[in-house]
Amino acid sequence: MFDGYDSCSEDTSSSSSSDESEEEVAPLPSSLPIIKNNGQVYTYPDGKSGMATCEMCGMVGVRDAFYSKTKRFCSVSCSRSYSSNSKKASILARLQGKPPTKKAKVLQKQPLVAKLAAYAQYQATLQNQAKTKAAVPVEGFSWGNYINSNSFTAAPVTCFKHAPMGTCWGDIAEGVRVEVPNSDCSLPTKVFWIAGIVKLAGYNALLRYEGFENDSSLDFWCNVCGSDIHPVGWCATSGKPLVPPRTIQHKYTNWKAFLVKRLTGAKTLPPDFSQKVSESMQYPFKTSMRVEVVDKTHLCRTRVAVVESVIGGRLRLVYEESEDKTDDFWCHMYSPLIHHIGWSRSIGHRFKRSDITKKQDGHFDAPPHLFMKVKEVDAAGEWFKEGMKLEAIDPLNLSAICVATIRKVLADGYLMIGIDGSEAADGSDWFCYHATSPSIFPVGFCEINMIELTPPRGYAKLPFKWFDYLRETDSIAAPVKLFNKEVPNHGFHVGMKLEAVDLMEPRLVCVATVTRIIHRLLRIHFDGWEDEYDQWVDCESPDLYPVGWCQLTGYQLQPPAPQSSRDSQSSSSKQKKKAKSQQYKGHKKMTSLQLKEELLDGEEYSFLQGASDQESNGSASYYIKQEP
Repeated sequence: MFDGYDSCSEDTSSSSSSDESEEEVAPLPSSLPIIKNNGQVYTYPDGKSGMATCEMCGMVGVRDAFYSKTKRFCSVSCSRSYSSNSKKASILARLQGKPPTKKAKVLQKQPLVAKLAAYAQYQATLQNQAKTKAAVPVEGFSWGNYINSNSFTAAPVTCFKHAPMGTCWGDIAEGVRVEVPNSDCSLPTKVFWIAGIVKLAGYNALLRYEGFENDSSLDFWCNVCGSDIHPVGWCATSGKPLVPPRTIQHKYTNWKAFLVKRLTGAKTLPPDFSQKVSESMQYPFKTSMRVEVVDKTHLCRTRVAVVESVIGGRLRLVYEESEDKTDDFWCHMYSPLIHHIGWSRSIGHRFKRSDITKKQDGHFDAPPHLFMKVKEVDAAGEWFKEGMKLEAIDPLNLSAICVATIRKVLADGYLMIGIDGSEAADGSDWFCYHATSPSIFPVGFCEINMIELTPPRGYAKLPFKWFDYLRETDSIAAPVKLFNKEVPNHGFHVGMKLEAVDLMEPRLVCVATVTRIIHRLLRIHFDGWEDEYDQWVDCESPDLYPVGWCQLTGYQLQPPAPQSSRDSQSSSSKQKKKAKSQQYKGHKKMTSLQLKEELLDGEEYSFLQGASDQESNGSASYYIKQEP
């Protein structure tokens, strides 16, 4: 990558500047570029030479950031243009104060006009990116301060394959060097300096300017995918000045020698990093697309909804019959809860027909290929049957894994599941899971993994024993071999911080912590709230994001609960979250029994954003043998 620095030398044969040449972007390399010392990499400010004016275009900058031995030009382009005799004569006339000829005026302006055009295009690109990268401030909360003050660690970006850069993050780690704006400078123009990554927390990096050694006084946090972070070499190719921070400006007399020594052999970002970030933030779902999505008031059926907005891959869906567009549902585009139009009919799932007989103007069906594909299954041999028992995450109480029953077997591997002891008579609270879903488990899963299993409501024979229950209900357990036993190498560890969707109110993304890991199953705790709010989530769930995801995508982050909210939690078991229960009607922090009673009385509820049904590598035998 850094062989490209040679283009900054006057001896280079290429005649196009970096702003004027665009090469096809290749995939990110498996390892980061190494900075080379070839003698023609940079000219660095030495802290003494002051400012200079380009003799070609008149640009003012730091003298030692200019090109040529005499520091007369701001870029290679200006240097080459100056070498033309006709241009040289016109420039000399201008410098001597003589009015330029008409020809000279045109020749003089051409290189500058080209630069301005390229710069305008660059600014337009940045503004375009800023629309999707605008930081959403959270009053009083800073991920950097939160992590620093508590010595927290964050889950790496590579844990989140569905997030931007999740599959091409590469070797970005501590020690990688980047070019960033120099905030410790009194110059009127925006200047840059080299900084190294001291600590990574998701997308966020703690940076330290080169030359500060062990001095952390000016360390600062920055989103690596933001528009102000560039690979080393960007300033040289963009004609931007590198200026050392004022605090250490006189620490070295030869900054060029210092930086060459410090940077030789170090790693930096790939040259196409910003383009890859932009590409990874392009989403195929568009507004006005029609989809089928779970009916949040009746889990057993789906309804037609229309994509109202797309933020970071998360969709705000408005049910088609909602005239004021307030009846909505949030989920990720890879959620197993959304499907193409016609999906329900194709597998035999219940569907609420819309009163709207024809599509509204501008609405169109989302193409089937946009939706998450589930693993194909063979239901021809031994397969799930109605009445079989299993364990499942309760979508109405996500902190609980409950005794459950297969109520109906649909096509293509889909199952309708009911929670024993709390089902509605009409089956309106059955919910659909695919046979490969990581949210359903064979009988005995909780026991072998020391998870508390929630027994059926009203079941008096405690402690609950599966063997007795199967005999009493004259039931059989679903065969262990039918369940998904694949466990990917997900990279999560207990204590890691992340940003997670509150699946009981899926429009909210909150500060969260991984508190327990059972193979591919994660226990997510929302910081500042009681454990009753915890939720079991699959490691590949599209509702988990790296630290900094909200800032990168422009989504609102919900900070940890303040002390006052924590105190109010303990005072009442029915206290709702202040920031997390505005739209819902009190089912938060209730027991599953209280919750089901309210639902039977007609309360609305939200549904579990089930774990991703993606195929994964690896396996683990973590189920106990079934008793006869």
